[in-house]
Amino acid sequence: MSLLPRVVVLATGGTIAGSSSNPASSAKYQAATVPVTALLDAVPALAAVARIEAEQVAQIDSKDMSFALWSRLVERVAFWSVQPDVAGIVITHGTDTLEETAMLLHLACVGTVPVVLTAAMRPSTSLSADGPLNLLDAVRVAGHADAAGKGVLLVINQEIHAGRDAVKGHTAAVNAFASPLAGPVGYVQDDLVRFARIPQGLPAQALPLPSVWPQVEIVTSYAEPGRVVVDALARAGVSGLVVAAAGNGSIHQSLTEALADAAAAGVAVVRSSRTGAGHVAIPALPRPSSGIFVSAGDLNPYKARVLLMLALAATPALARDPAALQAVFAGN
Repeated sequence: MSLLPRVVVLATGGTIAGSSSNPASSAKYQAATVPVTALLDAVPALAAVARIEAEQVAQIDSKDMSFALWSRLVERVAFWSVQPDVAGIVITHGTDTLEETAMLLHLACVGTVPVVLTAAMRPSTSLSADGPLNLLDAVRVAGHADAAGKGVLLVINQEIHAGRDAVKGHTAAVNAFASPLAGPVGYVQDDLVRFARIPQGLPAQALPLPSVWPQVEIVTSYAEPGRVVVDALARAGVSGLVVAAAGNGSIHQSLTEALADAAAAGVAVVRSSRTGAGHVAIPALPRPSSGIFVSAGDLNPYKARVLLMLALAATPALARDPAALQAVFAGN
């Protein structure tokens, strides 16, 4: 009889580790109070799925995600990925910044050992907690042979999503996560793990994490925005700005002028869309004497910010080379 796959669970807190004194409430609770050992003990079916090893990497509400914890996660994934007989890695995470962490790991953790994120929309003490099944399904996927080489994945609500594509689209529903353009890459039903397609856009090599993270902020275009925020950020020395633009990357004229001035001063400017789905067209919006504003493609502003930070950290000169920066976004 063959051994069960060895799966490592890295816990970071979040709603999946949350608790409340009122089991009937799924909205009023304290995140990140239940240790990973208790989460695993609450799912005895795991014993029939994998040999589990657990590590409490952090215990936070993911709204407070930090660059330091991102770096720690990448380091722990790298450590466990080369250990003998490790079939896969599961990371439990809060939902608030899950899509950003998924993008970060997508770019920084490139290998064949599956890295599977999971989370919950309801705390562990809820009458209808979704965390236990999500955790069980994530372990099933992480230990499955077909998950190898498919990049960072998110398993939630019986669906498998590519980490690059998955976004949160609802404040409370258990089906809050979706991949707006691509759809799920597969699904989990009991012990059946099925991949319907191979995730697209898998990076050929990992982007290194910076020792000092460049400051990249997000600004939004809407009816008659002032330029004060862009001007203040440029004076503060930001390295890059991602614009949550209207529609297909449209930016109000007053904001365009402020962004053009920032770009001329060496700030990288990337256009995304605030709509939640779709591709920002190229060629991008012209800017005076500075070439073009870079298109984020189909990345939302939050995922685009992650890529821009890593790209600028690796190659600071990209801030003054829109064409080269556009190629980075086109390839990721």
